[in-house]
Amino acid sequence: MMPRFQWKLILYFTSLCLLLLLLQGYLIDQLKWSLLASLLISLLIALPISFYISNIFTDPIQRMTEKARQLVSDRFLTEARVDQNDELRVLSKAMDEMDVQIRKKIEEISKERDYLQTILKGMAEGVLVVDSRSRILMTNEALRKFLSLSYDVTDRIPLEIIRNAALEEAIQKVIKNGTNISFELNIPISGGKTLECNVVSLPPSSKEVERGAIAVFHDITRLKELEKIRQDFVANVSHELRTPLTTIKGYAETLLEGALKEEVAFGFVQVIKRHTDRLTKIVEDLLILSKIESKKFLLQEEGISIPDLISDVMDYMREAAEKKKISIDRSGISPGLFLEADRNYLEQVFVNLIDNSIKYTQEGGKIAISAIEKNGKEIEFSIKDNGIGIPKEDLPRIFERFYRVDKGRSQELGGTGLGLSIVKHIVQAHCGRVWAESQLGEGSTFYFTLPRKQKIT
Repeated sequence: MMPRFQWKLILYFTSLCLLLLLLQGYLIDQLKWSLLASLLISLLIALPISFYISNIFTDPIQRMTEKARQLVSDRFLTEARVDQNDELRVLSKAMDEMDVQIRKKIEEISKERDYLQTILKGMAEGVLVVDSRSRILMTNEALRKFLSLSYDVTDRIPLEIIRNAALEEAIQKVIKNGTNISFELNIPISGGKTLECNVVSLPPSSKEVERGAIAVFHDITRLKELEKIRQDFVANVSHELRTPLTTIKGYAETLLEGALKEEVAFGFVQVIKRHTDRLTKIVEDLLILSKIESKKFLLQEEGISIPDLISDVMDYMREAAEKKKISIDRSGISPGLFLEADRNYLEQVFVNLIDNSIKYTQEGGKIAISAIEKNGKEIEFSIKDNGIGIPKEDLPRIFERFYRVDKGRSQELGGTGLGLSIVKHIVQAHCGRVWAESQLGEGSTFYFTLPRKQKIT
């Protein structure tokens, strides 16, 4: 069946030819014009008619052409509306419907893209997407932070930005075989971070496009550090408990084997008591730490006069200081300082720090205590001694449980290795900060700050 548009074209063309023939016949027959003159007049009359007829056909085609250009250039401004009732009108409607569908698809894709970008941006895990050629298609913000990237890495290979052969090998295997691979990755360029990497296959988008891969990086540096601290804690606790328990067991067995009636029995019992007291002190300190770290821990806040508090602490520590002929200077304590805190726990902070300074200061040494107001918001305390000092590499770890700079000397002095850890937790429970400065052979200074007023929860 012949299309309606073709019938119109034939009809218009035939009508125009008939019009020209009739007009030319009229001019020759009625007006007796020559053939050439009648032909020229007929053409002059037919030209505007032809122009009008051509516009009828070309105008909708031009509108549809412009519509097609808009579709190609992603500009949707006008409709390809055609008033004629033929195939061109059907085509124009199809183009308008295609326009609507393309808009909907683009909106859906844009929403999905924005949704995906939001998810990737909010992820704590780093994401790396590569194509079948191992070329990077996309990275998220978390991965750029992990690797400290400040430049675009699109279309580069992962080995260029992460100098790790294991990652490159895993990506190649996943692309080739479609299997999933998980492993740990150490990144020196990111400050020694440890990342858990999961590489999974990215399904191909079509038969012509091969599969790619997605690598997801999870920062487990903190978990590794906590695991190391846990292992150290277990090892240290075992060591701290094993020594006195072994001593107690040995002396008890000796007594049971017949030494009860000998003169050395009294000395054996004293050794057992001394080591039992040490075990008791370790357990008490562990219980204090456990209590401070529990969610139910509450501080009993009250108004405290700092000079009065230091005086009470000095009364308690005077005997230990006089035994080593150590002088304690309190002139650095500003008069009239008041603070809202838990008095019992704050006393324990000062006792632990001053006792620590006395233990590690030679006979005849000096200790200075100061307390000054800072910016009207907090009070800064310091306990300074001229003792043996702490090596620089040990300073970051001295507040860890059971961490000792000199294990043998610490045990000789009777410490449990928990005092500074208790200090740190008590100060933090008061919303304060604690740190230390030291120079080997010249002494140490321990600082901590407490807010003048805070809500304790």
